Amino acid sequence: MGAKSVCVYCGSRAGANPAYLHAAEELGTALAREGWRLVYGAGDVGLMGVVARTAQAAGGETFGVIPTHLMKLEVGKTDLTRFVITETMHERKKVMFMNADAVVVLPGGAGTLDEFFEVLTWAQLGLHGKPVLVLNVEGFWDPLTGLIDHVIAQGFADQSLKSHFQSVETPTKAVAQLRAAFAAEG
Repeated sequence: MGAKSVCVYCGSRAGANPAYLHAAEELGTALAREGWRLVYGAGDVGLMGVVARTAQAAGGETFGVIPTHLMKLEVGKTDLTRFVITETMHERKKVMFMNADAVVVLPGGAGTLDEFFEVLTWAQLGLHGKPVLVLNVEGFWDPLTGLIDHVIAQGFADQSLKSHFQSVETPTKAVAQLRAAFAAEG
C-alpha cells in the first residue's frame, strides 16, 4: 500500500466561526503527520489556504489544482509540492478527485457543496467507492444531512444514499475513519 492522498473540499473564505479555521488547521497537520498527501483547490485564501499551510508546516506533501480564471481571486499557492493549472472548473474537479484516495469535506459554500454532491452522485451511481467524510464542525453540515434525509423521505433517493458518506465531528475522528478505511483496502 503506497502513500495515500486525501482530497479536501472547503471554503475559499474563513467563515464566521473560528472553529472552522481550527478544524482546517488540525486537519492539515493531521494529514501530514499520517504521511498522506493533501489534494485541494490550490488557493491560499480561506480554509483552503489554512489547510495547505498547516500541512506544509507539518512536512506534508501538497497537490493543488486551480483553474486559470481563479489564480488571482483564490491567490494560487504556487509553492506546493505539485501545482496544476487547468482551463476549467470541471477539469479542476476531475484532476483533484482522480488524484485522491478519499475525500474530506470541511465547511464551505456553493463550490464545496457542488464538489460534495458530485462525488456523492458518482458514488451513488457506482463510479467510485472512495471514502467521503463530511467534517461537521459544530453542526455546520446539519442542514445538509437534513436535506438529504428530506430528499430520501420525499422519494427522490433510496436510503442507501446515506451509505455513500459519513459525518464526523472532528478532524481526529476523520483521520481515524480514514485510517480504518485505508487499512480495510489492504
